[in-house]
Amino acid sequence: MTEKYKIYLSDDTKTRIINDAELFEFTKKDETVNLNAFLKTLIVNYFDRYRHDSADLLSRIQQDLVSTASISGKAAAALAERIANTYIKQDHGQNSKNSAMTLTVSGPSYEILNIIEHNMLKDTSLSQYLKDMFNSYLSIPRNEREAIIFKDNFEDIKKAINNHRILTFTTTTSEENLFFDVEPYIIAPSKEEQCNYLLCKDRKTRRPRTFRISRLRSLFVKPETFQIDSDIEKELKEKAMRSPHSVSKTIHAVIRLNDIGKNKFKVITKNRPIVSMIEGNLYHFDWPELQLEEYFIRFGKDATVVKPTSLKERIRKFYYYGLREYNK
Repeated sequence: MTEKYKIYLSDDTKTRIINDAELFEFTKKDETVNLNAFLKTLIVNYFDRYRHDSADLLSRIQQDLVSTASISGKAAAALAERIANTYIKQDHGQNSKNSAMTLTVSGPSYEILNIIEHNMLKDTSLSQYLKDMFNSYLSIPRNEREAIIFKDNFEDIKKAINNHRILTFTTTTSEENLFFDVEPYIIAPSKEEQCNYLLCKDRKTRRPRTFRISRLRSLFVKPETFQIDSDIEKELKEKAMRSPHSVSKTIHAVIRLNDIGKNKFKVITKNRPIVSMIEGNLYHFDWPELQLEEYFIRFGKDATVVKPTSLKERIRKFYYYGLREYNK
């Protein structure tokens, strides 16, 4: 059964939810954001946690009121709910600007909204309940939000890692119907992107690989097992601590930064490499070459590769071919 509901979200809440839907690649056939599909997944995967966390919070507030203020249980329960609504739940009871949207649900998401309507509302509306739930979700770090939205994949990957099982999947960035067979080792979050990565060994190339978990599709745990490769495991553990989104070869690089480049290095934090040593304008790095390339091509003339030659050539070609296209 399919049902439509009109809900109201603050512009800030709606914008942040759309950002997650974009990042996690919930799109329609025309490549526009599929917000409805994202919200259905959020409701199904987060409802139980939100319900239990909310009940636990109210219980702890009520216990504190009873034990410290000598308030009766019934009065403490009412006051606890009022405290939670007034001081903890964002936007509750405020007149901030809201936008109306239609939420179309079916299957599991329809069943959960039925449960909410008949059991959870008390003195609030369905729209306000969902708004509070979405704000609660947004208060969680993004890598944990990714684990909520892709709960089934996370559970399967953890099972495969624990039992040394082969994983197979496609990705949103690979050719259609191209399946990867991998030996999974580690799930690691990237501090800069706040996404989670699967670090693994590709069974075809026998090389380390990394995949962003929100980009995995058609994931399946095979019955076959694999033997742990201690050298690969050691390498991937090191990558997991430093740069889980890149398992390219680590190199020693020296980058010359002018004053503007130094300032850019301070403010451009996404995927920023860790400095090994600074000698005046020379910044030393022991970091994956691909990540150094992707990071410093944003600096233009304000960062110059001193060494190695391979990294200098990568960035030189980037600017050369870009300039050639602009000069056409």
